[in-house]
Amino acid sequence: MTHEHDITCQNIIENLNAYIDGELDKALYAEIEAHIQSCPDCRIVVNTLKKTIELCKNADSEASLPVETRHRLFAKLNLEDYDKKD
Repeated sequence: MTHEHDITCQNIIENLNAYIDGELDKALYAEIEAHIQSCPDCRIVVNTLKKTIELCKNADSEASLPVETRHRLFAKLNLEDYDKKD
């Protein structure tokens, strides 16, 4: 979806990590901000990622996933080093 700004939803996805981490130059950051304000879909993606990051930061390490669940999840995500986490 393209809006009144030149930046597209694809540009948002491509720059999402740098945007969240505050690693973009001011001009691109401002363009992305404007796009997010006018695009409900991108706003949902950005807000969901921010909330997910916050939940992970605040997660209780004692309340981690059971080993079997973690193995299945990592295997589904094709993370080859999941056995090293035990």
